[in-house]
Amino acid sequence: MPAKTSAIEFLEDEDPNALINYNDAISYWLSVPASVNGVLGGFGEQTPVPKADIMGSATFLRKLQTRMEFPAGEKLTIDMGAGIGRITRDFLWKISDRCDLLEPVAPFVAQMEAELAQVAKAGKLGDIYPIGMQEWACDPAKVGKYWLVWCQWCVGQLPDDELVNFWVRCKEALAPNGTLLVKENIAPVQDIYDGTDLSVTRTDAKFRELFERAGYKLIASDVQKGMPKELYPVRMYCLKPL
Repeated sequence: MPAKTSAIEFLEDEDPNALINYNDAISYWLSVPASVNGVLGGFGEQTPVPKADIMGSATFLRKLQTRMEFPAGEKLTIDMGAGIGRITRDFLWKISDRCDLLEPVAPFVAQMEAELAQVAKAGKLGDIYPIGMQEWACDPAKVGKYWLVWCQWCVGQLPDDELVNFWVRCKEALAPNGTLLVKENIAPVQDIYDGTDLSVTRTDAKFRELFERAGYKLIASDVQKGMPKELYPVRMYCLKPL
């Protein structure tokens, strides 16, 4: 899911969650170029979005270093809804020992080979799961092994109940003191459905409600700086299982 503009219209008589359709969403993403500009909905490297995004994430995590201390062992990360692997390519591999990725759109998965060549060369590329979040369950060999589960610009493709179930499964994947990081655009008043990519932009209040339902404690939250004014605000959430 790309960065969201404030031009999305709210359908007043419809429940945004009821409008999500996985198959139609995949069809939309299959029509999008497998590039940074494509996965970010036109806010590619010709805009400040990609660079500001990575800088904001790095700053946020630096503030959380003491809360994310990890015992001796491999720092395993999984990048959910990873697109072409931009976030792993530009950031996650630099703070992790190994990075897995999950992405259901076949052309995006195919593009990862080129995008993540440096990550692979460094020996930090893990497994790539070509499935959706609603289908994912942690590999039994990796239960309780992930230092970081990263969800950015992707969870709007899941209805509320499916998202809660997904985050519950993420808890099984997390190592002791592991962290769930969620980074998404925030709707100002009420959840908003985007008929282009068939996703929902949620309010901050809705996210906090869903975190609680899934059994997480909110450790820290901050707003991403440096984004274009036409985008909905982007908020980062650091979460730990209760």
